[in-house]
Amino acid sequence: MNKLLYVKKLFIICLIIFPALFAYSQEQARIVTANEFLNFVSAQYGSIDDYEAKVVITKGKEKMDGTIYYKTPSLLRINFDNPKEQVLVVDKEKLVIYIPKYRVIMQQKLKKKSGVSGAGMASKEGLKILKQNYIVSYLESPDLVPLDEGSEEMVIKLKFVWRTADEGFRQLIMSVGEDNLIRRMVCVTADYTEMQFDFTDIKTNEGIPDTRFEYDSPASANVFENFLFEAE
Repeated sequence: MNKLLYVKKLFIICLIIFPALFAYSQEQARIVTANEFLNFVSAQYGSIDDYEAKVVITKGKEKMDGTIYYKTPSLLRINFDNPKEQVLVVDKEKLVIYIPKYRVIMQQKLKKKSGVSGAGMASKEGLKILKQNYIVSYLESPDLVPLDEGSEEMVIKLKFVWRTADEGFRQLIMSVGEDNLIRRMVCVTADYTEMQFDFTDIKTNEGIPDTRFEYDSPASANVFENFLFEAE
């Protein structure tokens, strides 16, 4: 066969095959379901033993911010900068909140089947609860969109709707960055109260010690036990 003719035929074949393969790969990416994408995110968090991040919690016009520490399977702590010196700690047995403004410590013994907080959803255990107890879909589409209007940060947004009214939140909107890490959780309670958790400067697998989650409450503070519900 003439060498020039062979090259021409090979070129034509490439023109036919490569666009077809490219179109096929695009179609495959397009049809990834919300559940499949959530599995990718869960796999990412499955490889994370601990993380530290800046967190901003917004509720209406109120805003709180600080540093969050998490360690698998259920240790969580937030040291607040605003309100200054306020602390929230969760371990396997209890939730502790110190409110320095009133010199008050609020403690709650956790139920065995307690859910996780909005901040705690950004973890392997939190995602497991979401997969079991919520129906997941894309908020609008599987495409990357700006985190906020005009933002340069691109995310994929998932919507979660409770299966039963036994869950702490009736609906959640999760924004996941291109690294499969959660950047924002918007949580809507049963009474339609909305809380937003924003995570930035995320550092994973830093080797955070268990002692980071120990909290010695000020001796002068007043302690209120089981302020949310009766202990089991």
